[in-house]
Amino acid sequence: MSRKDYIFTSESVSEGHPDKVCDRISDAILDAFLTQEPMARVACETFATTNQVVVGGEVGLSDPVLLDEYMGRIEGIVRDCVKDIGYEQDKFHWNTLNVLNLLHPQSAHISQGVDRDGAGDQGIMFGHAINETDALMPAPIHYSHAILRRLAEARKSGAEPTLGPDAKSQLSLRYENGKPVEVTSLVLSTQHLHEHQTSDDIRGIIEPYIREVLPAGWLTDKTEWWVNPTGTFVIGGPDGDAGLTGRKIIVDTYGGAAPHGGGAFSGKDPTKVDRSAAYAARYLAKNVVAAGLAERCTIQISYAIGVAKPLSVYVDTYGTGSVDPAAIEAAIPRVMDLSPRGIREHLELNRPIYARTAAYGHFGRAPEADGGFSWERTDLAKALAAAL
Repeated sequence: MSRKDYIFTSESVSEGHPDKVCDRISDAILDAFLTQEPMARVACETFATTNQVVVGGEVGLSDPVLLDEYMGRIEGIVRDCVKDIGYEQDKFHWNTLNVLNLLHPQSAHISQGVDRDGAGDQGIMFGHAINETDALMPAPIHYSHAILRRLAEARKSGAEPTLGPDAKSQLSLRYENGKPVEVTSLVLSTQHLHEHQTSDDIRGIIEPYIREVLPAGWLTDKTEWWVNPTGTFVIGGPDGDAGLTGRKIIVDTYGGAAPHGGGAFSGKDPTKVDRSAAYAARYLAKNVVAAGLAERCTIQISYAIGVAKPLSVYVDTYGTGSVDPAAIEAAIPRVMDLSPRGIREHLELNRPIYARTAAYGHFGRAPEADGGFSWERTDLAKALAAAL
């Protein structure tokens, strides 16, 4: 029997967090290559520090001449990302930072297996869904993202010009009978532009936005607020702390409320099952819950490099299901092809839709008209129910 009364905590980071700056750059480079060629191969890593961005990894286009041309566009992509995020600090400015491009053509030994429709690597991927929010996401991570996204909107609109791009949030939620009912503590650290601004000053700025985002009644007289608890936070972003692609995988997924297979997402084209199969697992888990087959669901899928068929599919409904999890496992291959090609085609992943995923979570977002966040659709719910 799972616990019903407990406190659970998740955190999020803003688009200006050093690691998220790197995720954004890697995914923007991926989008640029996919715009040119839907089957472009990209495995891009980014490192950022004071006044410096280093990009490296493997890329591939069918036309070598065009590949050389796109290599020349990398610096502009980096600067555009940093400018959009909002960095114009003395030691990290979009117009003056140094960009080092170390990208090179994809290894033929990797591409040979993928070209036969096999997985780009071995690995295990997880998807999760739970009915405690409308987005079928765990509440702590869902609202941690929502707070930072709202503050970023206020900053970029000019409504709060003294806020900086770098920020982190953390919510501890008290659960009663298995449902979130109260914020026991809230941590919000945000970069600000003026040395004289105190923690109380920053709380005065951000508290109305937080109250706007959180459900009514969750903030109480007992809620502990920790706003910029160290005091001053003026130096932020890669000038304050180095950043690297793929270091915020728990922020990207379920905030620790569900397992993660270990593979990062950003900078990887959809032939990489680290990304595409994790999206497929979320899609399937969400549709299981949307179909009313369970209140909570976790799905694991495993692969071997160069092999198209998944090695295993595992379903856990934590005792909340209306059917046997083994029956769901048997139904899944009947409603969706889980080969790497099948996933890409079903979710239409060979599109430039990835830069927007780099901050505020890859899951729990609304599906978009151009195919963005297609894995958040619940269009498979009826087919799953019928297969059972």
